[in-house]
Amino acid sequence: MPALCLIVNPRAGQGRSLALLPSVTAALAAAGAEHRVVESSSLDHARSLAAEAAGQGEIVVAVGGDGMAGALAGSAATAGATYGLIPAGRGNDLARTLGIPSDPAAAARVLCGSGGSQVDLIGVSTPGTPEQIVAGSVYAGLPARANEVANSTRLLRGSLVYSVAALRVLARWKPVTFKIKIIGSQQASGDGPADELEFPGYAVVVANSPYFGGGMLVAPPAEVSDGELDVVLMRHAPKLTFVSALMAIKDGSHVKLPQVTLHRGTEVTITMSAGLPAAADGEPLACASPLPAGTPLKIRTLPGALTVLRP
Repeated sequence: MPALCLIVNPRAGQGRSLALLPSVTAALAAAGAEHRVVESSSLDHARSLAAEAAGQGEIVVAVGGDGMAGALAGSAATAGATYGLIPAGRGNDLARTLGIPSDPAAAARVLCGSGGSQVDLIGVSTPGTPEQIVAGSVYAGLPARANEVANSTRLLRGSLVYSVAALRVLARWKPVTFKIKIIGSQQASGDGPADELEFPGYAVVVANSPYFGGGMLVAPPAEVSDGELDVVLMRHAPKLTFVSALMAIKDGSHVKLPQVTLHRGTEVTITMSAGLPAAADGEPLACASPLPAGTPLKIRTLPGALTVLRP
């Protein structure tokens, strides 16, 4: 098999990525897998390292959280390289979706013993900006604001930080009007077919993966290789209803609330009545931080864009 280039975010999981490296490299050495390790100083630097590795014919392996995982998935797909993942962040939602073990040695053995399979990615852009490729989901409104709070929090560890951040943002939240256009839409739940929607609410999540926010089952029907995007809308309701949704999202039962509807399509455009951030894979989107009021955010599926090593 080609050599592996392990690109490490040294800050992932508050240093967990560096702590687990000896287990990973020992497992790779035991399997006779040629590999090298490089540290990144930022996501842009990690993308550059991935492009360099792909140019040398290496397998691009992300060692970090969902931000690193999504960024390098996009870089590998662009370069036509095979991709692997060692989960080392607080959320690890892409690894969860792909069935990659949380144990570092077990995840390393997946890199040595599995063939590549094709999965979808997501392209996202605003007018006049290059398309950015991400992996798991794109979200706008309250979850993106909560994502900012979670990323600045250092006292809490693990996925609990996302729920706490959402409650902090909810306390000051004011309703925002969302306009949504879905191309190739098939409504999965709700009150009838709709391609264009306008509503006051809390959030829009456009999902390639069923999980976000550290294991929250935000889009239960989502599949990473079905060529479609699952769209979750959280409409306006009393704040206690949002708290109920937050409690239910862990197992996906929030979709039973009347204020939550599911849709499906291949291309989604979001605009908001206020300048608010949009994010993807646990990181702010450069083109939408914030997304100016009335500016369209275009999101489309990229079917089979990535060759990934998974169980």
